[in-house]
Amino acid sequence: MTKFAWSIKKFSKNSKARIGTISTPHGKIDTPAFIFCATKGALKSFTTNEAKKNNTQIILSNTYHLMLQPGSEVIANHGGLHKFINWDGPMLTDSGGFQIFSLGHGSVADEIKGSSNIKRNKSLLNINEEGSLFKSYVDGAFKLLSPEKSIEIQRNLGADLILVFDECTPFHVDKAYTNSSMKRSHRWATRSYNRFASDILYKSGYGSAGEQKLYGIVQGGIYDDLREESIDFNLNKIDTFGIAIGGSLGSSKEEMYRVVNFTAPKLGNKHPIHLLGIGDPRDIWSLVKSGVDTFDCVSPTRLARHGSALTKGKVGKINIKNKKYANQISPIDETCNCPTCSSYTLAYIHHLFKAGELLGLQLVTAHNIFFMNKLMSDIRNAIDNDNLDDAEKEWLS
Repeated sequence: MTKFAWSIKKFSKNSKARIGTISTPHGKIDTPAFIFCATKGALKSFTTNEAKKNNTQIILSNTYHLMLQPGSEVIANHGGLHKFINWDGPMLTDSGGFQIFSLGHGSVADEIKGSSNIKRNKSLLNINEEGSLFKSYVDGAFKLLSPEKSIEIQRNLGADLILVFDECTPFHVDKAYTNSSMKRSHRWATRSYNRFASDILYKSGYGSAGEQKLYGIVQGGIYDDLREESIDFNLNKIDTFGIAIGGSLGSSKEEMYRVVNFTAPKLGNKHPIHLLGIGDPRDIWSLVKSGVDTFDCVSPTRLARHGSALTKGKVGKINIKNKKYANQISPIDETCNCPTCSSYTLAYIHHLFKAGELLGLQLVTAHNIFFMNKLMSDIRNAIDNDNLDDAEKEWLS
C-alpha cells in the first residue's frame, strides 16, 4: 500500500509556484490541484465514477454536515467515506469550523464580495473555549462541536487528509477579537492533534479507512503580525503533514491576494499548502505563484446547477439560460474535450434548463469539473515548461 509522502518536482523560475505530488494510501495527487466539494457525501447530481472519468484527483466532504446526517458511525460501519460514496481516490474532510463560521457570518465568497452586513444566523448559539454550540438544522437539537469531537468524527469518516478544528473569523471583527480567536484556534489545534495521536476509537493516526494525515490551519485575518504568529505555531508547535491557509482573507480580491502572498511563501516547502474556500480560475492562476498547492471551493458545481458554464477569457463563465444561446448549434467550448462539449450543443443544454430537465445541470457539471481539472493540468505543464505567465495570459485573454 502507498504511504503518505509529499515531494516537490520542480519550482517555477519566476515565482513561488511549484509542481509536486501528494501520495496517499488511496492514490496520488499531482499538484497544483483542485479539490471538488462533495459536502454531504455527494457531488450534487454527479457520480464519483463520472468525476473520475473527468480527471478528478481528490474530493472533499464536510464534517459538520455528515455528523448531523447520516452520522459518522454509519459511515464508519461502511469502512469510511471512500466505500460509502464509492470513491477510489484520495479524500479530504474539513473540520466543521468553516460551517460554524458560515452559520454566524456567511461564506468567504460573501466576504470577498464585500458583504459586511450579513445577518447572524441564530443556528450558531455560542463559541467558547470548549467548542462551538449550535442548533442542528436536521432535528433542532443542540450540538457541541469541540476539537476532540471534530477529530473523532473525521476518524470515523476515514478521509486520507483531515483538518484541525478552528474558528474562521469574519473580516469585520476587530484585531483584538481576531487575535483572541486565533490563540483559541491554536489551543484547539493542539487539542485536535492530541486526540488525533490518541488510541481512542482507532490506533494513533488511523481512521475507519486506514492511515490518515493531519493539516494545521494558519489564522490571523488580515493582520501580518498575527499571521506571522500563526505561521510560527503551525511550523514549530504542532507536527502536521500539511498546512492550510484559513480565516478571513479580507473584503476584496486585492486584500485576499495580499494576505495569501504574505502567508504562503513563509510556510516553506516541507508541507503541502492548501488554500481553503477559493476556486475562481483567475484567483488560482495568481495564487499558485505564492506557492499554494491545492484549492477547494463549491463554485464549479454550484455554478453548474444554476446554468453557468466555466470558460476561458476575461469573463470566466457564461449563463446558458440566457436566450441568446437558444439557437446556438455549437458546444460550450469548441476546444474542450469534455463529454458535454463533445456531444451536445448550447441550444440543447439551454432547452434542458428551460424545460427543467435535470440532465442540463448534469451536463454543465461535467463540463465545469473537466474544465477545472484541465485548468490545473495546464498550470502544472506551464510551471514545468517555465511559461506560467504566458500561459496565464493566454487563458485569461
